[in-house]
Amino acid sequence: MSGGTIHVAAGVVRDGHGRVLLAERTPGRHLAGLWEFPGGKIEPGELAVDALARELREETGVVVESAHPLISVPHRYPEKTIVLHVWQVTAWSGIPLSRERQRLAWVAPADLDPGSMPAADLPVIRALRLPDRYLVTPPLPPGEGEALMHGIERACRLGIRLIQLRLPEWPLERLARTARSVRNLCQTYGAMLLLHADWRLAGVLGLDGVHLPAALAATLEERPLPADRWLGVSCANAVELATAERLGADFAILAPVFDSEGGAGLGWEGFEELVAPACLPVFAAGALESDDLDAARMAGAQGIAATRGLWARGMA
Repeated sequence: MSGGTIHVAAGVVRDGHGRVLLAERTPGRHLAGLWEFPGGKIEPGELAVDALARELREETGVVVESAHPLISVPHRYPEKTIVLHVWQVTAWSGIPLSRERQRLAWVAPADLDPGSMPAADLPVIRALRLPDRYLVTPPLPPGEGEALMHGIERACRLGIRLIQLRLPEWPLERLARTARSVRNLCQTYGAMLLLHADWRLAGVLGLDGVHLPAALAATLEERPLPADRWLGVSCANAVELATAERLGADFAILAPVFDSEGGAGLGWEGFEELVAPACLPVFAAGALESDDLDAARMAGAQGIAATRGLWARGMA
């Protein structure tokens, strides 16, 4: 149907090795020959999770036992618009089989090839390569380098795998020296390190990427880092999320869900409303801790980003 909007439910099904299940689009279909996350059209009046369970069972024999939203991606093709509602399948049973003569394959997230998948799946690939907790370091004074290193190491030991180094008061030379040490520490644990704001320094130091405040992102005309480095952007509203998308950001933080100072935050309903049309993974932030992960996921978040909530855990 030319010019129409089609809603599709798709599932990320993982095996015991963490690989995800892909299905090849069969001849005669739109984008035939490309690989995709299995799923299908949502019928009028049908819930996305019900469509997901039905399609996976009919296409592959996978029985969905539990799942949560991962990301929704609206994508325009010349002939139609697809809204892809992707769910992370957290428990399933059955033996995956090709019930519609499509080829199936198990692929590690790191090996997913964007060139062999539909464009609508590209934000999903980014989401699968991101963890669900994002630690933003507290803005410690320059004399607290030892405390910084100890805190980051403890956080890494507790499973934090994405860290933003945010030290606005530090002189450039000391920041660069410390960032190198933190980079080496993060590499030991397989954690990714992003630098707050300064993408030039992040590139010189060989860090994994940069995280931009919204005001800085708004001044840029194009993505400041190459595609093989992570770019995050902090956002507070739909306009700033749109700026992040325009820059080709890999993910965003949206805050505040709750205001620790007693003011009104977005709440989970407001967060979900802003994230639903976004075309990139979004972390929830604002007075959150690891215990808020389930609520964040059900609201469509990649996970949570926090300073106090995750740093305190890391220092335990």
